[in-house]
Amino acid sequence: MTSQKLNTFLEENLKELKDNGLYNEIDVLEGPNGAEITINGKKLINMSSNNYLGFANDERLKAKAIEATEVFGVGAGAVRTINGTQTIHEELETKIATFKHTEAAVAFQSGFNCNMGAISAVMNKNDAILSDELNHASIIDGCRLSGAKVIRVNHQDMDDLRAKAKAATESGQYEKVMYITDGVFSMDGDVANLPDIVKIAEEFDLITYVDDAHGSGVMGKGAGTVKHFGLQDKIDFQMGTLSKAVGVVGGYVAGTQNLIDWLKVRARPFLFSTSLTPGACAACIEAIDIMSSSTEENERLWENGRYLKEGLKKLGFNIGNSETPITPCIIGEEKLTQSFSKRLTEEGVYAKSIVFPTVPRGKGRVRNMPSAAHTKDHLDKVLETYEKVGKELNVIS
Repeated sequence: MTSQKLNTFLEENLKELKDNGLYNEIDVLEGPNGAEITINGKKLINMSSNNYLGFANDERLKAKAIEATEVFGVGAGAVRTINGTQTIHEELETKIATFKHTEAAVAFQSGFNCNMGAISAVMNKNDAILSDELNHASIIDGCRLSGAKVIRVNHQDMDDLRAKAKAATESGQYEKVMYITDGVFSMDGDVANLPDIVKIAEEFDLITYVDDAHGSGVMGKGAGTVKHFGLQDKIDFQMGTLSKAVGVVGGYVAGTQNLIDWLKVRARPFLFSTSLTPGACAACIEAIDIMSSSTEENERLWENGRYLKEGLKKLGFNIGNSETPITPCIIGEEKLTQSFSKRLTEEGVYAKSIVFPTVPRGKGRVRNMPSAAHTKDHLDKVLETYEKVGKELNVIS
């Protein structure tokens, strides 16, 4: 018999979410995640995937995953610190470090695990963390888990960062102070001002942590936002995912050898979760090899991003101030945003709505994620559909 109090809580809160247009329906794909997807038997142009370079269903990556599975098995069988570290895990970490231009790297089971593990392995209740107010949920949770004092910094506001860094470091209250930021902010597509952040960090001896989940494979010809600004020797933690542009699953932290050695003995998700599968490691290695040897996919991604942005802006949509291929169409009111997304799907374009609490109330948007796998025909169809739905719902004139 289930708890009546639990049932009441769930029913009341689910109803509230649905009544306010905040309940997210989970769609099920009937095949691979690519430029086109199939849901409920209907083929749709996919504008909602983080599969930036189209690697999630790439034949080269699939072949390597199958080959590694034959050699190493379907799973590692243990946590990394017992006997779940195979040669292919070490090979992946060496590849990541070379790609990120750091001394070493450690692979985690997800990007979320990286932030939960890495932040709390270094920061504690005697420390303070300065955190951009629009940082990803995994950063927020990682900061909370650390027990450190968390000080919110106004988004991309260097004056506010400097003032709060000065106050925190000169107060004498904290042993260490970290500043943490996304490299690319996933909801708006803007890029962290790393050059000014580094100047402030050097002035006040801040530990610097960049979550480059949406920058790895995208910025810096693929090597990331830190590489884009040439600051590899100035950032203490380079964190990223292996599930977005890389197209597979997992995450990593890259930095000095001492940092990585410490994370391998103190980051709890690393210590207490079974390793990445050998097949996933092999596919990630192949993706990094491709990105290291050619910028073809990266250039096509940016070209498609520019094309879509120009088209949507010309139609009269509010696409914000994105500096990357991420292209939000800001609709505003939550129910209208949900209706807009639903109509796009009915017309053959899959672009999910993003509403509170992921973004502030009244800032609902349909977020478009063009990829290297999209063709101009795909994007022209998307623009045609946006125009039709935008006029129908009075979002554009």
